[in-house]
Amino acid sequence: MENIQHRKELSLIAEDYYFSKLTIGEIAKKYNLSRYLITKYLDEATASGLVTIKIYSPITRNFELELKFKKQFPKQNIYIVKNSNHFLTNGENVIQFAAEQAQIMIADSKIVGLTWGNTINQVIHQLGGSIKNDLTFTQFLGENIKYGSSNGSMKVIENSAEKFGAHYIPMIAPLYILNDQVRNHLKHEPSLKEAFDFASKMDLIITEVGTLDSLNSISFWKENRERIFPGVDFDQVAGLIYGRPYDINGQLLNPDENKVFGVDLQTILKTPRRLGIISGKFKSQATLGLLNSQLVTDVIMDEAVANRIINK
Repeated sequence: MENIQHRKELSLIAEDYYFSKLTIGEIAKKYNLSRYLITKYLDEATASGLVTIKIYSPITRNFELELKFKKQFPKQNIYIVKNSNHFLTNGENVIQFAAEQAQIMIADSKIVGLTWGNTINQVIHQLGGSIKNDLTFTQFLGENIKYGSSNGSMKVIENSAEKFGAHYIPMIAPLYILNDQVRNHLKHEPSLKEAFDFASKMDLIITEVGTLDSLNSISFWKENRERIFPGVDFDQVAGLIYGRPYDINGQLLNPDENKVFGVDLQTILKTPRRLGIISGKFKSQATLGLLNSQLVTDVIMDEAVANRIINK
C-alpha cells in the first residue's frame, strides 16, 4: 500500500514538473518537501520507468534517392526517410515523418478513410490532435476482426476521432464475406448506408501495406484464404492493400473474384490523396509492387527498403 501511495506521489510531482511546468521550488512548496527531495523523486520517477523521455532528432529525407525513384516510378509522390545511426529507431523515424505528413493532409480534408494495423495505430498516436469539428474518419472496408486490439479497424478510427474531436463512422461487417449474395445485399442494409455514403466521398485515405504474413496472422482468414482469393497463386503475391493481393508488377490478382466487403476499387481510386506507409524492413517486394501500381498517390518508406529495391 505504501508503495502504491509513493508511486502516486511520484506521478503527481512528475506531472507538475513536466506537464504543468512548475519549478522545483514551486513543487517543493506545494508538497511541503525540500528541493533536494523533489529532485530525488523526479530522478526516481525516471529510473523506475514511471516517466519516460524521448528525444526526437529532426527527420531528414534522402532527396538524391528520391530523385532516382521518381525517374523510375513517376506515378507517386515518394518520400524516403534517412536511416538513423541506430537501426532500432529507423521504424520510429518513418512513423514520425508519416505522422507529420498525415497531419498536413488531414488539415486539408473533410472525410478521411483509414485502414488498420500497428503502423497506422502508431501514426495516429503521433498525431498532434487539434479540434476539427468538420472532420469525419470512416472505415471504407469491413472489420479485420481484431476486436480486442488497438490495431483493430474500429479502434483505429475511434482513436483518430478522439484526437481531433471529430466524428467517426464504423463499417460493422467482416472484411471478407464468402457468400456473394450476402456480401452484395449487406451493402444495402440501412445500418451500413451511412458508412458507404461517407466512404464514397473520401478525400484522403491513409493505409499501411500488408503481406501474406499479416493475412495469416488471423487464423480463420489463413484457413480460408483459398476461398477468399479463389484462383490466386500465392507465390505471386507481393503484398496486400485495401484487403486485396497484388503482384510485383502492381497488378491486382483475380480482382473480379475478390470477397472484400467495402467500397469498390473505383471509389478507392477516385480518392484524391491515398497515402501508403511502409514500415518494416521485410517489405521490399510489397513496396516494389506498390510503386508499379496506381493504388496510392503517396509512398513513405525508409532508406533500408529503398536500397533493397534499387539493388533488385
